[in-house]
Amino acid sequence: MDLASYADLAVRLVNTQTAEGDRLGDLDALRDLLTAGPHLSGRVGKPDLEAMVQLRADLRSIFESVTAGDEDGAAEGINSLLLQHPVHPQISAHDGQRWHLHITESGSVPDRYAAGAAMGLAVYVSAEGLDRLAICHAKPCRNVFIDTSSNRSRRYCSDQCAGRAEAGVRAVSQGGPSRSDGFGQ
Repeated sequence: MDLASYADLAVRLVNTQTAEGDRLGDLDALRDLLTAGPHLSGRVGKPDLEAMVQLRADLRSIFESVTAGDEDGAAEGINSLLLQHPVHPQISAHDGQRWHLHITESGSVPDRYAAGAAMGLAVYVSAEGLDRLAICHAKPCRNVFIDTSSNRSRRYCSDQCAGRAEAGVRAVSQGGPSRSDGFGQ
């Protein structure tokens, strides 16, 4: 697995808290989130849910630091997570794939998730820069995303939010009400 792809774990978790509400409100929601991640199966209980909610807040603060222009704060947030959740790289050739790295196969589900998300962010921002971590500009959407555009110009988490924001700008320029209140995916 491409180590930078582990950064998607951070995005997926942070985006469970939306303007519409909390999509990580119970153990079933946590299990649903974990099915989307690499090797994150395992028994989970209420303490795991609480740990994931705290991890979500820690990860969101990293994106918020970048948005506020505090790259040092964002780097400190990533480093703090790496210290709290040590990474244990292993090579694997499962499912007919070539040998590749996985972050960790041991520890609690929240620890494995945190280690993967933190390492993914660390690898990605080391290669591409902290400014690639962003929060959607469409109000009231607060989804986070990783800007993978070639010119570092992405401002919205989805085409849906970009379209709604553009429609709002057109409506305001034509004297109508703003419709830039699109929600992310």
